[in-house]
Amino acid sequence: MAAKPASAKASARRLSHLDAKGKARMVDVGAKPVTSREALASGEIVMSAAALRLIRRGGIAKGDPLQTARLAGIMAAKQTSALIPLCHPLPLSLVEVELTPTPRGYRIEARVRTSAQTGVEMEALTAVSVAALTIYDMVKAVDKEMVIGDICLVEKKGGRSGHYRRAGKAGRAGG
Repeated sequence: MAAKPASAKASARRLSHLDAKGKARMVDVGAKPVTSREALASGEIVMSAAALRLIRRGGIAKGDPLQTARLAGIMAAKQTSALIPLCHPLPLSLVEVELTPTPRGYRIEARVRTSAQTGVEMEALTAVSVAALTIYDMVKAVDKEMVIGDICLVEKKGGRSGHYRRAGKAGRAGG
C-alpha cells in the first residue's frame, strides 16, 4: 500500500468534528457510501482475589455480574449516539461482548458490525466501558478498589480509512 502524500496526511489529522471556527459540529456523512464496517475494542477490570472468588463461585448478592455486564455492554452499544453528543445513530447488525477471566480480573472485548456511512468504533468502546462499569457496580460492596483500564480500539474494518489493527497487545488486558 502506497504512503499517503504529506498533504493527505495533514488533512487526515484534522479534527472532523470541528468547524473552521473551532466549534463542535456533527459531521455530515450523507454523501458517503454505505459500506460494511466492524470494530473490536477491549479493556479490563482488575479486582481483589476475594472479589474474583465470589464472582467465580456465583456468590455476588446482586446476581451474575458477568451476564449482566454482557447485556449492559450490548445495550450501551445500541445507545452510543444518546451518550456521546456527536455520534450518529447507527443500525447495528451485531454486538458481541465477551468477558474472559484473567489472573486478576476480566478482559472485556466488544465486536460491533454495521452497514452504514460511518464506523462503529465508538459503539465498541462504549460497550467495553459500560460492561466494565456494570461489573464494578455489582461488585463494589466487596471491592471498592477495582480498577477499570486499558480501554482501546483493537481493530476496525471498512470505511474510507480501511483496515486498522493496533500494534502489539491491546493495552495490558489479559495480562
